[in-house]
Amino acid sequence: MSWSRSSVPSRETFVLGPFVVPRIWVGLWQLSSNAWGSAPAAKIRQGMARHVELGYNAFDMADHYGSAEILFGQFRESLPSTTSVLGATKWCVFRPTDPSRAVVEAAVRERMKRMRTRSVDLLQFHWQDYSDKGYLTALQVLQDLQHEGLISAVGLCNFDAIRTDEICTQLEPGFIVSNQVQFSLIDTRPLHGMADVCERHNVKLLTYGTLCGGFLADKWLNQPEPDLYTGNLTPSQRKYLDVILKAWGNWALFQSLLAVLRDIGNRHGGLSIANIATRWVLDHPFVGAVIIGARLGVSEHPDDNRHVFGFTLTAGDNSAIEAVLAQSNGRRMISTVGDCGAEYR
Repeated sequence: MSWSRSSVPSRETFVLGPFVVPRIWVGLWQLSSNAWGSAPAAKIRQGMARHVELGYNAFDMADHYGSAEILFGQFRESLPSTTSVLGATKWCVFRPTDPSRAVVEAAVRERMKRMRTRSVDLLQFHWQDYSDKGYLTALQVLQDLQHEGLISAVGLCNFDAIRTDEICTQLEPGFIVSNQVQFSLIDTRPLHGMADVCERHNVKLLTYGTLCGGFLADKWLNQPEPDLYTGNLTPSQRKYLDVILKAWGNWALFQSLLAVLRDIGNRHGGLSIANIATRWVLDHPFVGAVIIGARLGVSEHPDDNRHVFGFTLTAGDNSAIEAVLAQSNGRRMISTVGDCGAEYR
């Protein structure tokens, strides 16, 4: 891939299938509903352009994220040929489905049509019902379609460690390049099994929820516990507040974590709480990239995100963080919530 060069300091990249991509991706889940706020299509495309100018040229979307695929396709088509962007989308099978060649190919071609492309860069696959082994059949068809050039790379989305290992063992080595799962200082479930599977099969995690819908940020330090049902919270904030209060711990302990992250940020020259929380995830070698949601045209933070690069957390930093995490229920969420993706099944 060619790059739109800018003054971004110490930008990090990694290899994902045939691509070299940045370690921070732009998430487009927020385009699935007006509940996050809305902006005109032209303003959304302008937001995409700002991210690309800063080096964030990988975008994550899905078949059910509203018009995300269409807007991305329009945006990419408008770019000069010297500027490359990666479009990662998903085919999510939520209901019983016969994964015939015709059904799978139709789903892929729909992605291609909406994204205005001759080949899907990264097609991430989600299958709801593990008791139906049709997911293996569907992936075999996706493998055929990759060989035929309709897909450049194939990943998983919200598969647990057992099924990820099964898939990578049964299909050809290197076919699955990624698994998109939730991973943050609050939700550390990938450390329990998934990390080993990733290392064994050379799979990289693309992680979401890393900033807990924006709660891992300076604006929430020293703030009272918000009302879960207030109209002021976005859908993702309601989701992650529920995790913080019911699965992880309580608001007082969360404030302790924010205070520790603020101190660490100060030691690294005034970096934000979000920078430290993102760096903690990126410092795990099985993580390829962090997907940071952007309400394009409404609320974006690309300038702050670039400060994630150019530093690493020290042993003292990690010890201070672990001292707080040890007081939480985070390490028990693998049992209380289930493995990666269990919350959706």
